[in-house]
Amino acid sequence: MIVSDILELDKKRSKVFIDGEFAFVMYKGEFREYGIKLEAEISDETYETIISLLLPKRATKRAMNLLQKRDYTEAKLREKLSEGLYPQEAIDAAIEYVKSYHYLDDERYARDYITYHMPTKSKNRIVQDLSNKGIKKDILIPILEELYEDEDLDPEASQIEALLQKKHYSKDLEYKEQQKIIAFILRRGFSLEKIKSVINFSY
Repeated sequence: MIVSDILELDKKRSKVFIDGEFAFVMYKGEFREYGIKLEAEISDETYETIISLLLPKRATKRAMNLLQKRDYTEAKLREKLSEGLYPQEAIDAAIEYVKSYHYLDDERYARDYITYHMPTKSKNRIVQDLSNKGIKKDILIPILEELYEDEDLDPEASQIEALLQKKHYSKDLEYKEQQKIIAFILRRGFSLEKIKSVINFSY
């Protein structure tokens, strides 16, 4: 294996190409430690050490730092690590590590998200949001069924009513102001038909 190219990524890191293909990113201080030089041969042992030890350790540290700042789904954390140009093996190792300690838990993420947004977002909007974040339906559906079974017979009507009260909706408002409030509720995933039915029933 020959180091065919080294391209600076930023002031601290460079992309290393082996036999004409991108291999990994290394910090400049590591080049001497691992003997990485342009057009120099890299041994199988050195390559394996970088791929199997150095990069997984670094990816895991990066994953931990990200999770300290905010919660992620597995899909979004994988996406974030991919942006750092970590190889798939390193990403898999990092994900396995943080999942083993429950720092990363899609079920917990979905439960917390649903609980927090139930009062203000429609069920369909919550499903769409979590699907976009990479939560799989086999995780999502049971939690939805559990959390919504204790709700009112028509939970969306209650949610819309709460939003209308929050925005001080009244039929005495000017038409333009009424439409602004309705648009606000529409953006939370509720249907226009459902909003109108609540307004007609309650106001």
